[in-house]
Amino acid sequence: MADNTSKKLRNQMMYQVFVRNFSAEGTFKKVEEELDRIKALGADVIWLMPIHPIGKVKRKGTLGSPYAISDYRAVNPEFGTLDDFKSLVAAVHDRGMRCIIDVVYNHTSPDSVLSREHPEWFYHKPDGSFGNRVGDWSDIIDLDYSNKELWRYQIDTLKYWAQWVDGFRCDVAPLIPIAFWEQARAEVGEVRPNALWLSESVEPEFIMYLRSCGLTAHSDCEIYRAFDLSYDYDCYGEFKDFLYGKGSLQAYADAVNRQEYTFPDNYVKLRFLENHDQTRARFFLPDISTLKSMTAFMFFQKGMALVYCGQELALPHLPSLFDKDTVDWNGAEAVDLSGFIAKLARIKRMDIFTDSVYRVRAVGDEALTASHEKNGAKAVGVFPLRGQTSFIPVDLPDGTYSELISGAGTEVFRGGVICRGEPMILIGN
Repeated sequence: MADNTSKKLRNQMMYQVFVRNFSAEGTFKKVEEELDRIKALGADVIWLMPIHPIGKVKRKGTLGSPYAISDYRAVNPEFGTLDDFKSLVAAVHDRGMRCIIDVVYNHTSPDSVLSREHPEWFYHKPDGSFGNRVGDWSDIIDLDYSNKELWRYQIDTLKYWAQWVDGFRCDVAPLIPIAFWEQARAEVGEVRPNALWLSESVEPEFIMYLRSCGLTAHSDCEIYRAFDLSYDYDCYGEFKDFLYGKGSLQAYADAVNRQEYTFPDNYVKLRFLENHDQTRARFFLPDISTLKSMTAFMFFQKGMALVYCGQELALPHLPSLFDKDTVDWNGAEAVDLSGFIAKLARIKRMDIFTDSVYRVRAVGDEALTASHEKNGAKAVGVFPLRGQTSFIPVDLPDGTYSELISGAGTEVFRGGVICRGEPMILIGN
């Protein structure tokens, strides 16, 4: 783990913005106009998906993926000017939030500045042409980090953006040498002390596939040497298996629990129900009570919570990465969860969620319970998944407790509570 990673990151919420599809205009200025609303949700960090120009060669869709970057040192003119970007970041800071940007360092677009100026910095296929080493990523070409001049260019680029931003979300970071990230963290720290480093860690199956191909593929344990946060893809597979009827809720709980003794004491996971790569939560959890319960569980978990733009309205449609596909903020299917999320974000700031021993339990396939415990303080969460009234065992002495989400008093009797299909968070001693 990065030695100086603060456990207080576990009390925070990150809000993810895809500038193109955030508004009809798709500009930095329109994001800036919404900052007060985002702040009111409880956001501490705003993550801007790639802000750079997109390549034109081999584009997917009409506008191309923001992860097929043509110039690391410029902003996408479709979003606005560099001054517009600076204004947005300054406005984020004025509201007491931090701003991080996406870093896509495994690859570039085929027509990138670097492919023209430094073709020797790229992976080449046996016939000498550019290429990539992974799957269907047909719109990009891979960089080759055996060239230390590339390291210098990339780190200098990070230091350039660190003049304004507070850190970086690093795309498929496990595919790039850890030594590079360690050096980058150290040098960026000279420009931006306490910069935030988020790794898009990858699924266990993908790590094993890459290693079978003889490619770099770092585990989360290795990633934590240079990063403050990593995704919780190490247990996301078990979560999806449960949702799709392929696995048990207990298997998912076991996967989460393994994190407590696998990772260092100050590990921080980015907890999510959805992101730009994954199905919207509302799509696979169409029942609003169940969706609220899993949203509460996401915030209750040890780690930083992620909200992807539009998630606060429980939207079921995942915006396209390759075309104009604006978030439908006034859609007929929208269910406003903004107040609910804001309440969960406030609860998450309590000290018990900063530093604790964390456990998750499955109650059949009907509910999850979880607890944070440290020095006699305890928080217990109950998260039903079937929207029905039931008796749920909890690890608390019998008595009456404050339930933080509803504000009501809740009785624990004979080792359990009556749960009426809504999530519950109880504080005990």
